[in-house]
Amino acid sequence: MSIHTVLFDLDGTLIDTNELIIASFQHTFERYGQSFSRDEIIAFNGPPLTETFKRIDPERAEEMIATYREHNVLNHDQYVTAFPHVKKTLRRLQAEKIPLGIVTTKLRKMVDRGLKATGLDGFFKTIITLDDVEHTKPDPEPVLKAISALDADPPTTLMIGDNYHDIEAGRRAGVQTAGVAWSLKGEDVLRTYEPTYMLQDMADLLDIVGLNVS
Repeated sequence: MSIHTVLFDLDGTLIDTNELIIASFQHTFERYGQSFSRDEIIAFNGPPLTETFKRIDPERAEEMIATYREHNVLNHDQYVTAFPHVKKTLRRLQAEKIPLGIVTTKLRKMVDRGLKATGLDGFFKTIITLDDVEHTKPDPEPVLKAISALDADPPTTLMIGDNYHDIEAGRRAGVQTAGVAWSLKGEDVLRTYEPTYMLQDMADLLDIVGLNVS
């Protein structure tokens, strides 16, 4: 089925915040006497911070979230970049008048900062953040909210992400899904969740929506 609307996760999909996220987790764990390997920290990337830290230390979860966010904000701009060919692809999609949206578990303030720092602000007709929903991905609520805002049809909508939560939320919302091979968790892991498509490069999206790559 053709695709008329495209939704994106933000971190790890459009913008590379992987090392910032890892550094923020490491900083937080060191302050609270926790020790996790890099691979274990990578596994924490994706779910909301509340879910992750409550599982690790329920009594100090809110303190740990505050520490994480403080480090993340202070170091944000020195780490964050757009992934290859993202801006070029978004520009082409926008020129073809394909509605674009973001569905993320980040707070609105940091979403806006990330988009501005990478020059990706101005492409998206709707942005659904942690501030906008009661239930985060993998619940379908954020995806459904984006679909509603764009007056889109689920079967012709594509949700793209680097994490299980993106694929599952899209599936539960009745949309097509795509994983990204540059996911920090690895393409093979993402394929186990059976996305409709797997992007090796963001420019692959142009073929999927029926545009010629140029």
